[in-house]
Amino acid sequence: MLNIRHLSIEELEAGLEHIRQSPKDEGRVMLIVRRPDEDQRETVQECQVNAEVGLVGDNWKVRGNLHTPDGSAKINAQITIMNARATALLAQSEDRWALAGDQLYVDIDLSDENLPAGTRLSLGTAVLEVTSEPHTGCKKFAERYGTDATKFVNSKEGKRLHLRGVNLKVIEAGTIRVGDAVRKI
Repeated sequence: MLNIRHLSIEELEAGLEHIRQSPKDEGRVMLIVRRPDEDQRETVQECQVNAEVGLVGDNWKVRGNLHTPDGSAKINAQITIMNARATALLAQSEDRWALAGDQLYVDIDLSDENLPAGTRLSLGTAVLEVTSEPHTGCKKFAERYGTDATKFVNSKEGKRLHLRGVNLKVIEAGTIRVGDAVRKI
């Protein structure tokens, strides 16, 4: 792995215009990552998603969530996607994209204006819905990309653009492949 230095806020803000140029209506799936266990990542060329387990082979359901009363997984956070342009800026190397912890990395505008909660997306043969469940940078994110990166994605503009990504739930099960179109429906 490359020795990567974390970017400063100024360096990160210099990349905002490129991120803002992400496609609005149709983008592409750039990377798919399964998380079979905590801190494990498997990059795959295709995956299955369904309403019961989210991304098949991922630990979303079995991992659960500390913020639910019974520790169960949050249905509105089955799948997480992150803008590939934002990921590329933060990670600085494609081999570090998966460290963000998301499952799908897509080249499409994730902003509130473009994809408000309730928006449905077709990815391959699946249909997913953007939820209002917040997705923000955490301690692990800061360790991997730096404290300035966490401040950047959690800033007012970062949250508006959803630079840390968005949560989705599965509406229609299907297959998603790297290179598939991501379309608003």
